[in-house]
Amino acid sequence: MTTPHLDPHLVAQLSLAGRTAVVTGAASGIGAQAAVTFAQAGADVVIADTNVDGLEATAERVRALGRRATVVPTNVGVKAEIDALAAAALAEHGRIDVWANVAGVIRYSTMMDQGEADYRLIMSVNLDGTYWGCVAAMNAMKETGGAIINVSSAGADMPAPMISVYAATKAAVQMITREVATEGGPFGIRCNAIAPGFTDTPMVAQHFSNPDGSIDPVRREAIFEQRRGQAPLAMTGEPEDQTWSMLFLASDAARFVTGQVLRANAGVVMP
Repeated sequence: MTTPHLDPHLVAQLSLAGRTAVVTGAASGIGAQAAVTFAQAGADVVIADTNVDGLEATAERVRALGRRATVVPTNVGVKAEIDALAAAALAEHGRIDVWANVAGVIRYSTMMDQGEADYRLIMSVNLDGTYWGCVAAMNAMKETGGAIINVSSAGADMPAPMISVYAATKAAVQMITREVATEGGPFGIRCNAIAPGFTDTPMVAQHFSNPDGSIDPVRREAIFEQRRGQAPLAMTGEPEDQTWSMLFLASDAARFVTGQVLRANAGVVMP
């Protein structure tokens, strides 16, 4: 069986060859897969997270593809560290073409029981990290243009118990995305967001993890079955289901797309 010929123009539109992408939250889950997907498309990547061991594991996957991976341990809740991340990327690669704000945390609590420490953590990582990440990216891209991709959530589109702070930050991410698209447009900067549905990542694993960190397979399957039952496509997602959307938004194929939220969620939310 012969391999179908792919039109060179189509390939070129989705290629990130010769570009540099910054990815936060790149130690695991969607962030790690985003770094790999961008590398598969030809980009060199600068990866950031507080989990250094996880970053090194992601870097190995990227380098196995023949691309460069620059590891920059970063707490995105601290503006100075985000600024240092941008500076490191520019020093190492000379430019930033794609910036993906993927880092995020979730803590479950009713509003009446919400603790201030968890509130501040979620706000600093999800909201501050995205906002200042966008600012750093815009300043790096103002002469060359580029693509910024933020990560919202299906939780931003429908209320659910126990995630009020998380949902609020993810709703704010959608408005930040529109603001960046508005202010960045004249500089050739596009900004879009993805809003993942239920995706198999370490963030959701806490639903079915034992106290020692091991996975309870019976509880895991019960939760996944419940989630599949809620989706018109009867599916749950894998990290790659989100990063294909991110690749499109990062590429020239999306040159006419900005200020939008792309929802890969099996149809659970259709706003």
